[in-house]
Amino acid sequence: MDLGEFQRVIRDTYLERDAARGVDGTFRWMVEEVGEMARALRHDDHAARLHEFGDALAWLASVANLAGVDLVEAAARYAEGCPRCNARPCACPPR
Repeated sequence: MDLGEFQRVIRDTYLERDAARGVDGTFRWMVEEVGEMARALRHDDHAARLHEFGDALAWLASVANLAGVDLVEAAARYAEGCPRCNARPCACPPR
């Protein structure tokens, strides 16, 4: 499944619930899932990491749907490499 199809599946599955919760509430759920992903990264448990990355990606798609953002279009900014220096790998000075 590609990113656009994934976003459509999330929209078809959850848009009504997400809209009732609103952008702010849905965003807060996404942030909570990112926190769970951070905890999973601290442990050597691939299944937990896979689960939490999936959850965080789904919530990102939900927020994007509510905000009217096409994730394929957003990801296109990185299609050629670093959007600042246009290089792969990035040649920008470390931040």
